[in-house]
Amino acid sequence: MTKREALLKEVDGVPEAYLGEVLDFVLFLKKRIARDAYACAAVSESVLAKDWLRPEEDEAWKDL
Repeated sequence: MTKREALLKEVDGVPEAYLGEVLDFVLFLKKRIARDAYACAAVSESVLAKDWLRPEEDEAWKDL
């Protein structure tokens, strides 16, 4: 059984009154995943800019 299947099985056993909390937690996790991906991209940008801003890069991309 995959983790997804196990999670769905467990959610099926949660009383209706608590499903709102389960949904809130899942949405929180999805926001955190998106935030972490953005943070990683933002940090990478300054490191990659060292390569992007070289004259050799400008020359390589000038015809596009």
